[in-house]
Amino acid sequence: MRNPDDIRQSLAEAVLLIRGGRVASRRDIAASLGISPTTAGFYADELIRRGFLKETGLEQGATGRPKRRLETFPGAGWFAGIEFHAERLRAVSVDFSGQHRQGMKVTIPEGTTVNGLLDLAEEAVRSLGKKSEGPLLGVGFGCPGIVDPVRGHSVTYAFLPGWEDVPVADLLKPRFGVPVILENNLRAIALAERWFGGAQDLDDYVVLGPRSGFGIAVVQDGKLFHGARHAAGEIGYWPWPSEVENTRLHDRLSSPAIWRRLAGKGPRARLPDDLHEALAGFAGSNGMERGEVVADWARVIAMLHWLLDPSIFFLHGPLTALGQRFCDEINEAAAFFAPASWQNVPVLRPSVLDDQAGALGAASLAMERWQPETGS
Repeated sequence: MRNPDDIRQSLAEAVLLIRGGRVASRRDIAASLGISPTTAGFYADELIRRGFLKETGLEQGATGRPKRRLETFPGAGWFAGIEFHAERLRAVSVDFSGQHRQGMKVTIPEGTTVNGLLDLAEEAVRSLGKKSEGPLLGVGFGCPGIVDPVRGHSVTYAFLPGWEDVPVADLLKPRFGVPVILENNLRAIALAERWFGGAQDLDDYVVLGPRSGFGIAVVQDGKLFHGARHAAGEIGYWPWPSEVENTRLHDRLSSPAIWRRLAGKGPRARLPDDLHEALAGFAGSNGMERGEVVADWARVIAMLHWLLDPSIFFLHGPLTALGQRFCDEINEAAAFFAPASWQNVPVLRPSVLDDQAGALGAASLAMERWQPETGS
C-alpha cells in the first residue's frame, strides 16, 4: 500500500499533466504515471471530489469508446509570483488552471532594507488576493543573484543593503501560511517560457538575460540546471579579449554595454532613463559597430550551442528592442562557426514575454511544486 506522501505526489503529478495538456482522461493518467487504470480512476475521482478537477463531457478518439475529458478547475485556488531587482518588484496571480489573472508593479524606494522589501512583497500578494478566486496555494519568489533553492536562501545581491544569505522562504512562509519556493529570477523566467512563452513543447532550451550583467538559464530534459553550487549560467564573468585588462563578457555584451557601443559612447557614459526605448532606436541601424556587436554575440551563441545543444535560445531584457532582425543577423553569423556538414545551427529568438516574465515564472514554480494537503 502506498503511503500518504506518495499518494500526494501522484495526485500532484496527475494535476500537472492535465494542466499542461499532456493528458485528458483516466486512461491517459494511467499510461503516463505507469499505474493501473483502477488506481488512475481513484486519483481522478479524488481530485474531482476535492474540487481540483472537473469532467467536461465526452471526447471521441480515433478508435474505441468515447472517454470523459478531465480539466483543472480554475477556481480551486491561485498561486502568487514575485520577482524583483534593485528598482522594482513585480507580482502576479495565476489561477489553478495556469492562467495569468493579475499583475502589478511596485517601485522599491532607495535604501529599502531586507524586511522592507519583504513587506512590499507581502502587501503585493495580499492586494492580488482581494481579486483572486479560492485560497492562496503557494508563493514563488524570484531573486537576482545566486540563490540556494534547497535551503530557500538568497545568497547574495549587491544592490540592496544587508542582502546576504537571506532566508527568504523561512521569513515569508509565516506571513502567508503556504509553501514559499525560491529561485534565481532568470531560472524563473525559463519556467515562464514553458508555461506562457515559446517553450511549451520543448525540453531543452536556454534563456539569455543580458541586463546590467549577463546570465543564462538552462533547461535540460525538462529540468532547470543549477550546478553544484547553484551558480550555473553566470557567463557574464567569462574573460573577454580586450586591450583593457580583466575585461569580462558583461563589460562588452550586457544591455548597457551594447547601447553604449551602438551610440558611440564611452564605458562610463550615463544611461538613458528607458534603456529599452533607447535601444529600439537602433533596431534598424547599420554600420561597423553593429556588425561587431553581432559578431561578438554570434561567438557567444555558437560556444553555448556546441556546449549545451539546446533547441532554441530565448532573448530577454532590453535587447529585445532590437527586434527579430538582430536575432536573425546573430543566427546567420553563428552558423559560420558550425562544421560544413553540420545542419544543427543555433536559433536565437526574442521572447514574446514582457517585464512580468520573472513573476510569471515564479508563480509557475509554485504551481509546479504544489501538492494537495493530506486528507483535504
